[in-house]
Amino acid sequence: QAQPVESGGGLVQAGGSLRLSCAASGRTFTSVGMGWFRQAPEKEREFVAAISWGAGSTYYTDSVKGRFTISRDNAKNTVYLQMNSLKPEDTAVYYCAHFTGGSYRDTKSYSYWGQGTQVTVSS
Repeated sequence: QAQPVESGGGLVQAGGSLRLSCAASGRTFTSVGMGWFRQAPEKEREFVAAISWGAGSTYYTDSVKGRFTISRDNAKNTVYLQMNSLKPEDTAVYYCAHFTGGSYRDTKSYSYWGQGTQVTVSS
């Protein structure tokens, strides 16, 4: 598996929207779950959302439920994170990674992390 590549970050005003993309490679992409995490300055990396390999199951941290939507297009080997009603506290570097087993919410359950994309929400 190659390292996934995130894109779509940027600067947006509070209440705005962004859609992040995570382009993954490898012939096993369609058989693995994928997750999004974020890390704000001087804070630990935290779980945001995850999606099972068949997109039958999705998981979200409480603070983004109802605002963020994770989806995937296996034909394009891409996972998306639609972020609506953004808040200043959503400001962070967002990372995607391949799920390897265990809890979807645990960073230790993932490998092949991307380099991240910066999301900045101004008030």
